[in-house]
Amino acid sequence: MKKTPIGLYALYFFPWLLAEVFDGFYILSYLLAWLGSFFIFYLSLTGKLKQLPTDRKISEQLMRPIFLVQIVFAGYMCCTSIFYFFDVLGYQNFHKNPIATLIDQNRLMLTAQCQRYYCLAHASFVTGVSIFMNYPSKRRYYVSQEKIANLLLITALISLPVSIAFYMIPGLSQFYFQLGSLSFISGTLAFAYAIPLKKMGNTLICIILYLFNFYQALISGYKEPIIISVMVLGIFLYPNYKKTVTYFFVPFLFVLFLLLPTYNKVFRENSWTEQTDQDEARSLAIDAALKGNDNKLNGQDDTNWDFYAYRLSEIDMFTLFVKSTPAHIGYYGLKILGQSITAIVPRVFWPSKPVTEDMVMGRVYDAGVVNRGSDVSAKPAFVVDAYLSGGPLAIVFCMFIYGAAAQLLSIYAEKLFGGYVLGTALIFSGLFQILWRGLSFEFLINSVFWSFVTMLIIFKIFKTYKIIQQV
Repeated sequence: MKKTPIGLYALYFFPWLLAEVFDGFYILSYLLAWLGSFFIFYLSLTGKLKQLPTDRKISEQLMRPIFLVQIVFAGYMCCTSIFYFFDVLGYQNFHKNPIATLIDQNRLMLTAQCQRYYCLAHASFVTGVSIFMNYPSKRRYYVSQEKIANLLLITALISLPVSIAFYMIPGLSQFYFQLGSLSFISGTLAFAYAIPLKKMGNTLICIILYLFNFYQALISGYKEPIIISVMVLGIFLYPNYKKTVTYFFVPFLFVLFLLLPTYNKVFRENSWTEQTDQDEARSLAIDAALKGNDNKLNGQDDTNWDFYAYRLSEIDMFTLFVKSTPAHIGYYGLKILGQSITAIVPRVFWPSKPVTEDMVMGRVYDAGVVNRGSDVSAKPAFVVDAYLSGGPLAIVFCMFIYGAAAQLLSIYAEKLFGGYVLGTALIFSGLFQILWRGLSFEFLINSVFWSFVTMLIIFKIFKTYKIIQQV
């Protein structure tokens, strides 16, 4: 790959700089920062600034960090705030609310400020990815191509019960999530491999696995697993079925975004309050979503606006942290990082270890985001923890490390597992899926550390049984 002069990466930061110049014009500053993320997407995803990897077709490397991780992480972080922005301006469903005659200028100022931080974080993240995006990496090992389809299916079938076993062991439940995710990715990838190869046995088993995982996503009460189930299958099928994915999966994802707010709301109201069992709650939720309203169930008007403005995006919570820090609460410095190191130790080895959830929620309560004693979880996102650690400079440093780490982990996985399919598409995407969203420091660092250990263990197993062989 051609080397890009380091100085050119400053172009990623141009939208943030421009938004800072107009920081006194809140609406303009917000829009410049929001549109700036699309400018960063354009520069990075077209290879205008850093040449994209040429070892595979673009359609065959979409799980690499520059594509999927950036689109999901930065897209969720930076682009979804537009609904909240319109809400601040007094709009609902993009129609001006006649009651909202005055705009809260302080709220608008904080919204624009947080969007500038998002743009700064996006630029720093992509810089970290781009600098270390050096493909093709030198392979140490290889896997016979004819073995891959069966290997993916076997991995899915083995990792699922093993993940359940870890869930049953106190203090080791974190491995349940890692291996459960690996089972889903491997099963979905095996599904995509089996169809063009016309392996009917593999295809049937993969369909059962996929439907099982999709059902689990439906009864989880969260929107992300449902969207990811569809999106990942579409990405894996895209190289061989471009038209089908374009004309079916893309519109279907759009429909999901429209229906999921009502579905999740109704499902949680019925299942989480133990009024009904999960199957009945699912049926009620599907019925409400397809009918386009849930007012019969909750006595409220039909609207998804609150979901799009306040739950799809996390900028409302970010503004509360920025409002309190550093004006009333000083920056945390290395304290959050220290707590993250503590969280790495498995509870099975340290039964009295502080509860990670309590450590994270401590700064949420201190900032007044939610009241102490309330039954609400409002964990800050990674970019928020970066800001709380040291302001804008900490955002630049932490997000650069975040992007660099994602890229280096992907490259290392490809070196160990013989290339993109097993390295990035399976191992990196299966074990390090937390990088797609970026949770609080404590949860993310703990998960990445033990996912790395799990990756090395799987590599050792594959090498011992000669599934992968040295070049």
